[in-house]
Amino acid sequence: MENLLEQPSYTPHFSGHETFPLKQMWLKKSYDQKNSDNTLDKSVFTKEDAIGVFGVGKNMVSSVKHWSLACGLLEESSNDKGIYLIPKEWDMILNDKGLDPYCENPSTAWLTHWRLAGLPAANGKHRSTTWGYIFNNITSPSFSRDSIVERIKDYTMERNLKISESTLKRDVETCIRSYCPKSDNNIEENAEPLLAELGLIQEESRGLFSFKRGPKFSLSDYIFIFALTEFWESLYSEASTLSFETIAYGPSSPGRVFKLDEDSVAEKLVMLEEKTSGLIKWSDSSGIRQVVFSNTSVEQLDRFKNSQIIMAYGDL
Repeated sequence: MENLLEQPSYTPHFSGHETFPLKQMWLKKSYDQKNSDNTLDKSVFTKEDAIGVFGVGKNMVSSVKHWSLACGLLEESSNDKGIYLIPKEWDMILNDKGLDPYCENPSTAWLTHWRLAGLPAANGKHRSTTWGYIFNNITSPSFSRDSIVERIKDYTMERNLKISESTLKRDVETCIRSYCPKSDNNIEENAEPLLAELGLIQEESRGLFSFKRGPKFSLSDYIFIFALTEFWESLYSEASTLSFETIAYGPSSPGRVFKLDEDSVAEKLVMLEEKTSGLIKWSDSSGIRQVVFSNTSVEQLDRFKNSQIIMAYGDL
């Protein structure tokens, strides 16, 4: 089972969020600055009126930009270095008549979580290494901030990276508080983070946290299928099958990233053929449990993934 965090081609990325967890409307604020051709001028984040345009403080403008890039809302253009591109999936969700322009549907939060912690979607451009590390490499029943910092510090040293401990501490704190926010009287800075509703991290006692494993009732079958397809496409596309164990427990897998237990993964897989019109099938024969993928072109796969996004918003 391949762990992309350990691959030589993977470039770790820390910080950029200015210690602000992603807020509910920040992706929409960024999206609304786009041009009619679904591009966005990079200069919008640095202009003198950026604070007024985004309606947040100066440091928060930088944070909005970071999260927009980290979540895949903005992508670099190979033709024009002065603009970002907005992929179709986010345009479908965030346009004013879209699937979820105000980021109120749980599917938006689950997709965002997958973008941050599900490394297959990164394709070498992952901007949230701490998210990927915590959700893919931490398997202990409980953990503290300091224990995570030490683990990630060891990881950076193994890769000969010079990342200060203070940077790692801020990154770990921001990640944990994205899912398990602290109470505070500062309404703007501590408004409910987008990912908090997922309940993936819980505080057991002061300073000690754990993952909430098990069924995720707000996780649409179609977001799971979308993630499963990206997982296969990015890591195993040369194979026509994926084992149950790989899907449930493999690094960067939907089972691991969404913190599903074995029964919950199985429930998602048995309905694949019906939900995907036979494009993906579940097989349980002679004790071998696996998923079988049909032979499709890149274009067909892209259309299929977009269709899963659309279906997700009518699923709850």
